[in-house]
Amino acid sequence: MSDVLDLTCDLIARRSVTPDDAGCQALLAGRLAQAGFAIESLRFGDVDNLWATHGAGGPVLVLLGHTDVVPSGPVADWRSDPFVPEIRDGALYGRGAADMKGSVAAFVIAAERFVAAHPEHPGTLAVLLTSDEEGAAIDGVRRVARTFAERGTRIDWCITGEPSSTRRLGDLLRVGRRGSLSATLTVHGVQGHVAYPDKARNPIHLLTPALAELVGRHWDDGFDSFPPTSLQVSNIAAGTGATNVIPGSATVHFNLRYNPHWDAPRLEAEIAALLARHGLDCTLDWHRSGEPFHTPEGPLRAAAREVLTAFAGTAPEESTGGGTSDARFIAPLGAQCIEIGPVNASIHQVDEHVRVADLEALPALYETLVARLLLPAAPG
Repeated sequence: MSDVLDLTCDLIARRSVTPDDAGCQALLAGRLAQAGFAIESLRFGDVDNLWATHGAGGPVLVLLGHTDVVPSGPVADWRSDPFVPEIRDGALYGRGAADMKGSVAAFVIAAERFVAAHPEHPGTLAVLLTSDEEGAAIDGVRRVARTFAERGTRIDWCITGEPSSTRRLGDLLRVGRRGSLSATLTVHGVQGHVAYPDKARNPIHLLTPALAELVGRHWDDGFDSFPPTSLQVSNIAAGTGATNVIPGSATVHFNLRYNPHWDAPRLEAEIAALLARHGLDCTLDWHRSGEPFHTPEGPLRAAAREVLTAFAGTAPEESTGGGTSDARFIAPLGAQCIEIGPVNASIHQVDEHVRVADLEALPALYETLVARLLLPAAPG
């Protein structure tokens, strides 16, 4: 097997369900140390984070990834054991094959090859890995970024290996992400018998007009390459299980995916004001997942476009779609961030897989991009 295929299989075989790293980072740290990287392990709570650097000074280019995976679900639903890598019909199957142990393996091999070829390269090449991307994302890159900010660690460019391609490797370049803000709204009423509504206060009836206004609101018309802000209700819960009881409370869970027209404090204030206008007796709990970020035209975006166009034969789509990634914690440090990775069609699914040909092409793609950014252009 190729180096990247062999390393990816080794990582898949480690049951690193978030936040358990299951030895993935120790394996990778050993390889990077042997290649000449300085290794720093940053463990916070139950989360392992690896910071490996080669070179000194700027610019600082970071390859960002995660070693944790989501649970496999029932093993019987898979054609093969999710933690026993298997190649079938030109694809490598296993939990994390696409999201994102394949990219992590490709990052490490690209880094090894680059520093072997250019041991005195300008600037700093770094690899940052966490075991808390698929989970709470509290003690992973979020915490590492806070540590970096406190000690003044510089990052100029960040390439995240999230599976971003849609139909074929390199057809999409992620140049930003929307912000994500979640809320739990609980409306308080008075429980009672449905035959005596005058002795109760129905929280569902109280909630309905406010919720209708909330979901019907037009937030904006989009921003640059970002789609319009969207609010989606994910759950509504109320009732005691009896049809003749007015419940004492009703709870709604909703999420906003928002573009740079907004930030979390402004959205929270807008929604709190809307609920106040409806006179609701309620509590509102927020979870800020991350603010939107956007990488404008510049050296990183231009280099990525050039490399992907040469690699795929056509210019990539430049997008800000999708969910969130750990780049949302690196961007506030002043870094420009992009995402390039394999096809995302099977991530988090049963029988997750990556095409072997794509996996074997990734190290060269990443190494070319690193060289394009860190090495001086040849004269003429």
